[in-house]
Amino acid sequence: MDIPKQYDPKQAEQHHYERWEQNGYFAPEINRDENAPVFTIVIPPPNVTGSLHMGHALQHTIMDVLTRYKRMCGFRTLWLPGIDHAGISTQLMVSRALKKEGKTRHDLGREKFVERVWKWKNESGGQITRQMRRLGDSVDWSREKFTMDEDLSRAVREEFVRLYEEGMIYRGNRIVNWCPQDQTVLSDLEVEKVPQSGKLYYLRYPLKDSDRSVTVATTRPETMLGDTAVAVNPADARYRDLLDATIELPLTG
Repeated sequence: MDIPKQYDPKQAEQHHYERWEQNGYFAPEINRDENAPVFTIVIPPPNVTGSLHMGHALQHTIMDVLTRYKRMCGFRTLWLPGIDHAGISTQLMVSRALKKEGKTRHDLGREKFVERVWKWKNESGGQITRQMRRLGDSVDWSREKFTMDEDLSRAVREEFVRLYEEGMIYRGNRIVNWCPQDQTVLSDLEVEKVPQSGKLYYLRYPLKDSDRSVTVATTRPETMLGDTAVAVNPADARYRDLLDATIELPLTG
């Protein structure tokens, strides 16, 4: 066999990775000692919203080093791969693709739109798994999971019910990020923050049985409705005589 004069990483890496995967070298069963200690990492599933980025490459490298080290130390080692549906973010990506076609999700209707979302998942998820293979991730592909797989969905529902029965889940009023276009709440991760000039609002909290008040400056006056206390610096001479006073909340003045 002739050895090439120059190392071709693309050819070599693909060849070796395919051999590793086909021979099941990444499965914990490769270690036949059932009494061996177990080491497992569940990969934080990347969102099916496009491609992996440098952050993924960094954390995958760290996890891969740990996984390979434990495997060489004789552990029954599993690095479990998976991808995340990332509901709202994925819907946004599909909506943007439809916009380029001059359409909206309402033009397609619910059933057809869901089909497009699944098509996006298969394409984007496939891109992500290909990138993971190019990185050399020593994950056990035979156990690959998707966050909307029925067994995972069932586990989430079961845990939700348990937490509810234990009083850990409840309904309350909160300030949320509301999207008027999608008609849903958004997490802070989905919000694009745009710098703009603000304004200070001065709220007067009256003291009970007194004509005095404590003034608080804020850029978020809407939080007033949730206020339950006012804190002052006890070392500040301006407030020493107020430490034992009672402030009426919510705001009445």
